[in-house]
Amino acid sequence: MRALFATTLRLGDALSQHVLLCAAALLLGVMVALPLAVWASRSRAVAQVSLGIAGLIQTIPALALLALFFPVLLALRSVFGAGLPALGFLPALLALSLYAVLPILRNTVTALVNMDPRVIEAADGVGMTGYQRLRLVEAPLAAPFVMAGIRTAAVWTIGAATLATTIGQQSLGDPIFAGLQTQNWELVLAGCIAAAALALVADGLLAMVERGFAMRRPMLVFIGAGLALAGVAGAAVAMRDDGRDVAVVGAKNFSEQYILARLIGARLSAAGYKVEYREGLGSSVIHRALTSGAIDVYVDYTGTILANEIGPGNMDDAGTAPADLVEAIARWERETTGTRLLGALGFENAYAFAMPKEVARERGIAALDDLAPVASSLTIGGDLEFFERPEWKAVREAYGLQAANTRSFSPTFMYDALIARNADVISAFSSDGRIAADDLLVLADPRGALPAYDAVLLIAPDRAEDPRFVAALRPLIGAINVEAMRRANYAVDRQQAKRTPQQAAQELAEELAQKQAITTGGAPDAR
Repeated sequence: MRALFATTLRLGDALSQHVLLCAAALLLGVMVALPLAVWASRSRAVAQVSLGIAGLIQTIPALALLALFFPVLLALRSVFGAGLPALGFLPALLALSLYAVLPILRNTVTALVNMDPRVIEAADGVGMTGYQRLRLVEAPLAAPFVMAGIRTAAVWTIGAATLATTIGQQSLGDPIFAGLQTQNWELVLAGCIAAAALALVADGLLAMVERGFAMRRPMLVFIGAGLALAGVAGAAVAMRDDGRDVAVVGAKNFSEQYILARLIGARLSAAGYKVEYREGLGSSVIHRALTSGAIDVYVDYTGTILANEIGPGNMDDAGTAPADLVEAIARWERETTGTRLLGALGFENAYAFAMPKEVARERGIAALDDLAPVASSLTIGGDLEFFERPEWKAVREAYGLQAANTRSFSPTFMYDALIARNADVISAFSSDGRIAADDLLVLADPRGALPAYDAVLLIAPDRAEDPRFVAALRPLIGAINVEAMRRANYAVDRQQAKRTPQQAAQELAEELAQKQAITTGGAPDAR
């Protein structure tokens, strides 16, 4: 319990970002909903249309709504310029604001439409204009109902904002998603407790404002609103720039990426940068985040870049050796996106179909060729994006797996699915230590459907020629072999050897420093 409390207290940056995002989204939602509600209260047609659209938006899952703003904002760059951010704060703000509109709009319209007609007649009888009636009569009477809608919107927004992690906006979703992927339940609980506590505090303060309006006690309104504004101001002060150059490190949504992000961040921090992390990003999103400058650096894999960004048919002249593919991708990135591929880290993390050896023996399966005849009776598990990726399409077409049963899992839970027999085969990762630990058989790929997946370090165009930035990261090139990466991954993924990504990255850094000292005969590079 003490460790959980300490972990929760360390969520300062994520909490501050969460508060600012939710406050901005709620404010924008109020600014949209209140004028629209006044208009809707005067027009039945406007009320039907506005409430219908707001209700329709609520039916869209929050995660999908957040993701949909990414392509929308990319398309709008043709109008507003390349500086329009497609990831991070802006799309999160827009999506959450839309989510906040419905309860505010519905409560306000209901209050205005159902107001006692005698009050309205009295206001008209004394000669009030429409604006005076709204300001002096309708608004004070409707205020408690409006505040009830704002309270509901605030709680919804705080909860939904945890999903902003998936589009590169720091929030309390960061520890939740990281904890889920690494099975660090302490981290998950810390994020959930912080989000729940924030929702309760916000609801309590807004309830005080609501009671103040209902009881005609302005002091309660001022106290509740003042404390809420003080909390937002405190979050803004906590996020105040300390003058250091900020380096943003990106990561996808599995353990290896969290570890490598922390390893990169440690080197950049030692070089004098203030480091921020954008973790839990999908493969296509993270590459665009890099090329647009939303993040500065991350680790990708040659096969992923080839499949998702370049297209397999566009690299036929690259040569067959992995080094040739790395060079060809580096050239393509430089010429097409301006991104700098600094080099390969020294290990490969390929997709590798794996299954328990016992099941493989029973079924007589040793290679992907053997899966086709029995695919309809087996369940193939993949990570959350695998079955939408070009690699799965290539494997399916090469080996005739169209009839295969498929299930998607979190990358970490794929291995648990094998143990629980919820899957018979999974799209594992070759650098994962759990392959050996769980006694899994990696199926041969005789038709070469899966490309090479050398881990490479990509640097954003704006950082490509920053000598201090590049120098801090260059010692990582060629320094990490697959055995070292497997040990680090296993330390995070297995309960009996449990480490946080930060601890695993530190241990990996120490191992690399010792190796460097042995190789050079000098002191380890402590940067």
